[in-house]
Amino acid sequence: MPRYMMIVKATQESEAGVMPKESEFAEMAKFNEELVKAGVMLDGAGLQASSKGWRVEYTAGKRTVVDGPFAETKELIAGYWLIKTKTREEALEWSKRIPNPAAGGKDCHVEIRQLFELEDFEQTPAIDKHRELQARLPSAAYQGQ
Repeated sequence: MPRYMMIVKATQESEAGVMPKESEFAEMAKFNEELVKAGVMLDGAGLQASSKGWRVEYTAGKRTVVDGPFAETKELIAGYWLIKTKTREEALEWSKRIPNPAAGGKDCHVEIRQLFELEDFEQTPAIDKHRELQARLPSAAYQGQ
């Protein structure tokens, strides 16, 4: 079954640490409960502002760690759901039900992307090693794979 990441993009408010109202948290909890009851939710969380994070940048063969905050809010992620559905259409239907995740109902968007599965790749020793490692993960996201 395909897995999808529903990516909540950051806003100026989420980067400033503005928290949703209680009613917005309640609406999101209701949606999350529906995902869990349907057996499609694997994981989900909100992310703290980029000021509390860092990036690892690779340039000309060098690795550099850069502390946040990061200026381009539209490129940042504020949260996510990881779901597993029978079909793309089912994932699309769930995505249409996402409550507005932005505090105060501000404009925002959620991007949905399908994850690669190891079965999408040709079998090689490196892919076999990934399968072995995946089987050892405790995460529910990989159970039954």
